[in-house]
Amino acid sequence: MSSSHHWLTTCPKGLESLLAAELSQLGASEVRETVAAVSFDGDLEIGYRVCLWSRLANRLLLPLVRKEIDSPDELYETAKAIEWEQHFSSHASFAIDFVGTSRSIDHTTFGAQRIKDAIVDRFREIDGNRPNVDLALPDIRIQARLHKGYVTISLDLAGESLHRRGYRSGQGNAPLKENLAAALLLRSGWAERAAAGEALLDPMCGSATLLIEGAMIAADVAPGTLRASHRYGFLAWQQHQPELWQQLLAEAVARRSAGMEALELNITGYDSNPRMVDYAIENIVNAGFDEHIRIALKPIDQFGKPTAERGLLLTNPPYGARIGEQETLVPLYEKLGLVLQKNFSGWRAAIFTGNLELARKLDLAPAKQYKFYNGSIECKLLLFDDLSSKSAAIAQRLATAPPKHELAEGAQMLLNRLRKNHRRLKNWLEQSGVTCYRLYDRDLPEYAVAIDYYRLEQGGDVLHVQEYAPPATIDAGQARRNFDDVRAAVKAYLPNSQRFYKERAQQKGSDQYQKLGSANSKQLVVAEGPARLEVNFTDYLDTGLFLDHRPVRKMIGELAAGKRFLNLFSYTSAASIHAALGGAEKTLSIDLSNTYLDWSRRNFELNDLDERDNPLMRANVQEWLERGIGEFDLIFLDPPTFSNSKKMAGSLDIQRDHAELIRGAMSKLAPGGLLIFSNNFRKFKMDAELADSYSVTEISEATFDPDFSRDARLHNVWRIEHIGQPFSAAIARDPYAASRGGAPVAAPRTRRNDRSDHRGFRNSQPTERKRSDSSPYDKRSSQPDQRKRADSTPHSKRSDNSPYGSRDSKPAQRSRSDSQSSPYGSRDSKPAQRSRSDSQSSPPDKPPNADIWKRK
Repeated sequence: MSSSHHWLTTCPKGLESLLAAELSQLGASEVRETVAAVSFDGDLEIGYRVCLWSRLANRLLLPLVRKEIDSPDELYETAKAIEWEQHFSSHASFAIDFVGTSRSIDHTTFGAQRIKDAIVDRFREIDGNRPNVDLALPDIRIQARLHKGYVTISLDLAGESLHRRGYRSGQGNAPLKENLAAALLLRSGWAERAAAGEALLDPMCGSATLLIEGAMIAADVAPGTLRASHRYGFLAWQQHQPELWQQLLAEAVARRSAGMEALELNITGYDSNPRMVDYAIENIVNAGFDEHIRIALKPIDQFGKPTAERGLLLTNPPYGARIGEQETLVPLYEKLGLVLQKNFSGWRAAIFTGNLELARKLDLAPAKQYKFYNGSIECKLLLFDDLSSKSAAIAQRLATAPPKHELAEGAQMLLNRLRKNHRRLKNWLEQSGVTCYRLYDRDLPEYAVAIDYYRLEQGGDVLHVQEYAPPATIDAGQARRNFDDVRAAVKAYLPNSQRFYKERAQQKGSDQYQKLGSANSKQLVVAEGPARLEVNFTDYLDTGLFLDHRPVRKMIGELAAGKRFLNLFSYTSAASIHAALGGAEKTLSIDLSNTYLDWSRRNFELNDLDERDNPLMRANVQEWLERGIGEFDLIFLDPPTFSNSKKMAGSLDIQRDHAELIRGAMSKLAPGGLLIFSNNFRKFKMDAELADSYSVTEISEATFDPDFSRDARLHNVWRIEHIGQPFSAAIARDPYAASRGGAPVAAPRTRRNDRSDHRGFRNSQPTERKRSDSSPYDKRSSQPDQRKRADSTPHSKRSDNSPYGSRDSKPAQRSRSDSQSSPYGSRDSKPAQRSRSDSQSSPPDKPPNADIWKRK
């Protein structure tokens, strides 16, 4: 083998940047971070130093092969081709850690078995002997990881995880792992403070892991020297160099002796649990720091002033993970906050917690915070340099009149435009009752944003600001200053509103499908006519409600009485809600995203609509239109401009595929039915041949309310009917119509109970709407588009050049567990998550209770 190797070190999620810096200090080159791992190049000496000195790594892997495989036999052949005899003998024992699955290898045990067979068969062919498998204490540990069709097989030269230093024999119920404790110390600045002679204190020390790791950092103790007698993975490795290892080990032992001799810091721990104090003392003795770390039994409310003037207080208080525990922990956090405020002026406090609600009880304002994971729990390390009361500071600030703030010239100009636009829309808003609308849409070229207003059902105003790509004539710095003007103007327009900003960021690859995520997630409710709908301003690029389609949804609600309604690419099913509230006999909503189907389910529950009458189906619409069963009187087809979701076998391009989609939808349309087809491709051209088969009429111009009248290419909408069978909203299916001499309109849908909702709509009969003879939804001919046509839109579902991607950017339902976010997965990896919708028990091409969709 060459003198330089390519290595991979794994670590807990959140420690990657710290580990990369540590590896660079140890002499590694070509250091690269990835999720829960860091790769680097270096010779064998660097590998030994990582095993000895890394405070943060879990494992040190030496990759032997990476190859694409399609079957268990290819996995076997790939493993057998490795020259295992160069790494260990047939008399050594080995174990295999297999991570990941594929279609052909659907269980980790099966994958490990195939690799084991390959290794054993190779040794038998070479010398007639075979190595034995020892899962408990193998001489050689092998890791295999299967990910996206590629298998990587590596030697684990650490043997057991490097976080196991060897000193811990006693611990509580939720101990910190040693490498996580070291990371917290390093992020808290302990190395620099220890060098300056400051003190270290943990008032809730548990088994003393933070204190021991802190002493090791201060005394220059290599973690590997405490486990030197333990089994390393490289000790039975054929290419192990014992002389080099012993030389590095002797150097580390000498540095440890010198460092502990010079250690004179004040390192102290307290705990209120006598059993934990005993564990802490036992672990400290095992680590050899019994002369350097003091431990005592003391509850937090008995703390006085520390003996040192300056230092670091670092602690990991309980989080209250179990039900009912959080309330009991509030006094603990409050007492800790009071002790810090009263006695620790001049110190830095670092609190590691998985419960930010409890952390707020400290009444302190963190200067910095870092995200880590304690196992699967997302936690924050909060650093406090100012230990004065946060609430007292707030009260003082509120009592002081703020200085008068003058808006910049540009911000004032934008504020004036917002006020002008509201005056223009005011009469229409009062007459229509619309409570969610577009207030501003790139009216001023230098302020390229869209601003939407939402009035919340629970009270309060929300302004949702989305940024467009700035013109090429404006550089990045000026664009940033312009956006600062936008923030100032929006705040001045509605000072007491909630404000959410979506700044432009180029989306690449799978990024456009991912959930944004937010620690302040907001799921709120708004009203649209008779409908109540959930919106989310923080977690996704879209809010869950496309405001420009408001007139289309209203039209659907007016046409749906007594009809069987089908919603294709249903998103959050707002159109289905309007149809159901308008008296649809049945609705069926189809989408491929579990996220949006769950969202749809919540929308139906908000409106007291029974899912038995309004089923949801998870399916690929293109495939369902080919095989699906059912006949519908009213269909809404609103596909994305483009989609290449991993859940689909191919891709969807609306210009290329719209004719096929329309024909598929028309095959489900009953005689006399109506298909409403909509899309948001700004350059869309309807296939002229469709007019030979159907009655096709564009009604785009009539589907824009005044708040969206500036951009006539924002969407385009078409009425499509069977030739000679025009749709009539007044005709309902009624098996007794002949005997009564007519076909009355079906009664509007009743809700699941008889109570009136908070807006005064009765469940039994929604408010009747009047429609003039010039209703835009009954126009039979399209008019030339006379409006100004813009080049882009902030609607993330739609525009080709939208900064937020296209509407099909529906976030895939991904696990947040460490195992899936790590490139090495989990040993108990599971198959892909299935749909959680109620339709999962039905075939994908058949709606639930399919017989109700058939003509009797």
